[in-house]
Amino acid sequence: NVKAQDSSTLIVAFTPVGGATGYQLRVENAQGYFSEEAVASSPALIGSLQPYTTYSLSIMAINSAGRSQPSASVEARTLLPPPLVTTSSPTNDSIVVSWLPADGSVSYSVTSVPAEAYPNTTLLSQNTTTVTLTDLDAGTLHIIQVYGWDQEGRKGEASPYINQTTRKEEVPCPPQPVEVEESDPGNCTFSWESVELADGYQGFIKRNDGVEDVCNTTGNSCHFHCPCGFTYLTSVLAYNLAGDSEPGPVLNYTTMPCCPDHVTITAATTDTFEVTWAESRGADAYETHAVDGGVALVCNDSAPVCVLSDLRCDRPYTVTVTPCSEARGCNRACPAHLKDTPPCTPTDLSLAQGNGSSVTVSWAAENRDANYTVSAVGPRGRHTCWSDARSCEVDALTCGSSYNFIAVAHSAAGQSLPSYSVPLETAPCCPASLEVDPVTQAMSNVSWSHARGADSFVTTLTSPRGHASCHTRDPHCLMGCITCGTNYTVTMETYSRSGHMANCSYQGFSSSACCPSGIKLYRTAGSGLRVHWRPSSGGHNYTVEMTGSTNYTCSPLPGQSSCDLENIQCGNIYVLLVAPLAADGTRVEFCHQRLYLVTCSGYNLGMGK
Repeated sequence: NVKAQDSSTLIVAFTPVGGATGYQLRVENAQGYFSEEAVASSPALIGSLQPYTTYSLSIMAINSAGRSQPSASVEARTLLPPPLVTTSSPTNDSIVVSWLPADGSVSYSVTSVPAEAYPNTTLLSQNTTTVTLTDLDAGTLHIIQVYGWDQEGRKGEASPYINQTTRKEEVPCPPQPVEVEESDPGNCTFSWESVELADGYQGFIKRNDGVEDVCNTTGNSCHFHCPCGFTYLTSVLAYNLAGDSEPGPVLNYTTMPCCPDHVTITAATTDTFEVTWAESRGADAYETHAVDGGVALVCNDSAPVCVLSDLRCDRPYTVTVTPCSEARGCNRACPAHLKDTPPCTPTDLSLAQGNGSSVTVSWAAENRDANYTVSAVGPRGRHTCWSDARSCEVDALTCGSSYNFIAVAHSAAGQSLPSYSVPLETAPCCPASLEVDPVTQAMSNVSWSHARGADSFVTTLTSPRGHASCHTRDPHCLMGCITCGTNYTVTMETYSRSGHMANCSYQGFSSSACCPSGIKLYRTAGSGLRVHWRPSSGGHNYTVEMTGSTNYTCSPLPGQSSCDLENIQCGNIYVLLVAPLAADGTRVEFCHQRLYLVTCSGYNLGMGK
């Protein structure tokens, strides 16, 4: 058996089951409500339910072995809720009773004590939410209660008793509100005009998020806390012993929208700020200002983000996010934020080549406080220099290579865009090795290794006796007019295709020894021959070779200019060569050979050429 105790409680009575140590009540409704509650015995109360709502209830017995299946469900409905009642005494002999309608009520009853005020409880129709008790004695206390009836004829939960005294004098008139003034942010004063017959006033302040405040005063103003971004509905009533006046007109007041929190300014590019913030209470839109020396950039948006473009580089901008609302306008008291744009891009790069591997780079820039990085990008990587001035030197560049130079400025605010690149070709390399090989007494072949970046070569041989040079694109050059037996230096100018030049110098070269002159052959005793010559300057050693049907050689001692060949077979033609020896002991190859006929009679030696 289930019956309603009031608008939020049902009483459940049931027959106990043998062996049960407890019971579980299951409560649910069509709106998705579901609850299970443990009870010890019958009857049991089920509370915290919704007014005038039908619930389905079932019960399960519980012991240590578990719980039984639910019983057949029983439906029951809670009672109507108590009406929300207000009373007033507009005249000395009447009381007005009003209440808010309750869903499910088909009629209402109003009772009052003393009974003569309303001797019989009266059943009113559903549409009636106000009743006036008349013919009352002035200054008499009446205890009033209202309850509703549902369509099943059940009496609803009654309202709390309300004490209302009939007036003994007149209702003060409702006060007329004057204004709400915000003396300083967050502190407001609600004021009204004083009215006659009022013993005091009650002010009502309701915020648009549902928070309410009440103030009681004998003066004509109330102070209340009014944070930013809210709308406040204010009204006031006057009262005396006869009762309360009707509330005066509602005065609407909206505080300024709140300043946004978590303002973040990011340099999206060198000329663009992205500004973000947390949405602020009471704001319908935002104005974002970026000011530099009186020049302002503004963007308006309802979203908590703004992009400010076309900013000047390396400038301090004052950025302010201003919240605005239709009711109060814009809050101009929000704090400003200082943000620098990234530095300006270096311009007018100028390159000055120093030695073969370094370049001094200078540029123009008007940044206040920036450092600079210069990069030279070439085929073998990147070379870098840094400076806080307007120039720096990039070194360790590779000869015979092409580089692109760029400069970038950077500061605490960020990094500039890179400058336009400036190309540079370094001077070509010098050949790593160079060789001079004599071809004749007055002619040498000069050859050299590969030189990166070089397209042509000017090679010069210089000695105290003169010089010779050649201009070629080949890695070798045949040079004449080189005197034998002379020390000289070799210099070379390497040229790139674009005309860059490198000077190269090679020391410690000497031409080969000069060939001897005045070569003579003389017979000696027996079958020998003596070879005699006039030596060249320099004190070289010589070798003598005579080749024919048989080969003969002799090597004179250092400083000598003759040597003997033994056991020469006569009647043959021989080729005679007298040549100086180089420092490494090798024979000079270009000396002239002579052809001789050695006869077998007398002392005649015939010379062919």
